[in-house]
Amino acid sequence: MNVQELKLLRPDLAFIADWIRPQAHVLDVGCGDGVMLDYLQTDKQCTGYGIEIADDKVLECAKRGINVIQQDMENGLSIFAEHAFDTVLCLSSLQMMKHVEPLLRDIARVGNEAIVSFPNFGYWPHRTALLRGKMPVSKSLPFEWYDTPNVRCATIYDFADLADDVGLEVMECVALHEGKQIHWLPNLRGSLAVFRLRKKSA
Repeated sequence: MNVQELKLLRPDLAFIADWIRPQAHVLDVGCGDGVMLDYLQTDKQCTGYGIEIADDKVLECAKRGINVIQQDMENGLSIFAEHAFDTVLCLSSLQMMKHVEPLLRDIARVGNEAIVSFPNFGYWPHRTALLRGKMPVSKSLPFEWYDTPNVRCATIYDFADLADDVGLEVMECVALHEGKQIHWLPNLRGSLAVFRLRKKSA
């Protein structure tokens, strides 16, 4: 898969991929169908693993030639040593976790850097839906309240506070909408929040 194919399929992933250096050793936590690792392996000569629990997604990863470990992310990353990876990805998965803080600490432990993305609950259509007395449904939050896999909702500011609480330095923070960076009022106009993180130096 090349960058143009990735931009067409997942423009958000194409933006994030620019933050990952060629030949990096990468762990993708909640890798889904493996499209990100497929691109990183073929276009940037990266190595690494994906972690995924869903049977159908694990099968898609295998078909793409991705090294995938079938495991529930909630069980943590204890199978990996400290700083085992250059970059750990957790893309549009963290909001599905019941125990966000310990997973975030584990991600920081096993990677020199981490890139985390999640639907931004501060996005203006979400706020408008709440003002109408309804739970938001959008491209970034496409599920009804009664069947959503998302158990955590956060804004850009919320996550920045959590990162600070668990001892992480925010290296970069952007808001995206349909793969394009939002510069003006990002917490209001960006549907996806993306953070690049590392442990704070002692």
